[in-house]
Amino acid sequence: MRADVWLWAARFFKTRSLAKQAIDGGKIDVNGGGCKPAKSLRAGDLLKISRGEEKLEIEVLALADKRGPASTAQALYRESETSRLAREARHEQRRLVGTQAPRQRPDKHARRELRRFKDDPGSF
Repeated sequence: MRADVWLWAARFFKTRSLAKQAIDGGKIDVNGGGCKPAKSLRAGDLLKISRGEEKLEIEVLALADKRGPASTAQALYRESETSRLAREARHEQRRLVGTQAPRQRPDKHARRELRRFKDDPGSF
């Protein structure tokens, strides 16, 4: 089974071409090594997937060449416990830090300071 087809069928990527681009971009590792879109996957293979800030370590449990419902796709793989805990910790960290909107719009003086800072950040 091709790696790009399996990643699409397991719903890691919305289209097969996005899966291929991720593989070509080095975002997918199979069993600790590189990967090509046509690489043959087997049950038991370990994949490391990077999607933006999200990093997943999964084990292939089953193969599928057709994209089905999410419940079927989730049965194709198992995420490692360390990967799941790290992902949840990053999610919690982002939630706590978050970006807070200012309570009010900047006044004339604050807008001048912002403009001056954006034009010459070294002046502060």
